[in-house]
Amino acid sequence: MRPPTNSIPSIISSDVIIKGNVSTAGEIQIDGTIEGDVKSKNLTVGENGSVNGKVNADDVVVKGTVKGSITGRSVRLEKTAKLTGDICHQTLSIEAGAYIEGNLSHQSAQPAASNAQKVMSANKEPKKEEPKEDKKDLVDLI
Repeated sequence: MRPPTNSIPSIISSDVIIKGNVSTAGEIQIDGTIEGDVKSKNLTVGENGSVNGKVNADDVVVKGTVKGSITGRSVRLEKTAKLTGDICHQTLSIEAGAYIEGNLSHQSAQPAASNAQKVMSANKEPKKEEPKEDKKDLVDLI
């Protein structure tokens, strides 16, 4: 999905509760509550916003609450952020005061094709061991 040219961000206002997954090719700001997964190009969770599900976006800014994993190229947790879940990132910024309960893991910027190659090579049959020549120990020769 590509965002339309001159598209404006989608804003989920503070009185909105969405039960279900949200997906957009553009930018979204969540000031309300989403009970489901969120996928977008750019995502901002406002100070009063909350997500109860997985977050996947290129650029993620969290000022509010996320209960679930975050996967993003650039992830920034501001001082008011409350995260219960894992973060998979290329770049990570955490302000003093942010609450995190989970694991952090760095993802490389390699293209997916090279990762697919690694998986394919890992699935190949192992090489058969060639029979070893009957070698005598040095002790046996003395």
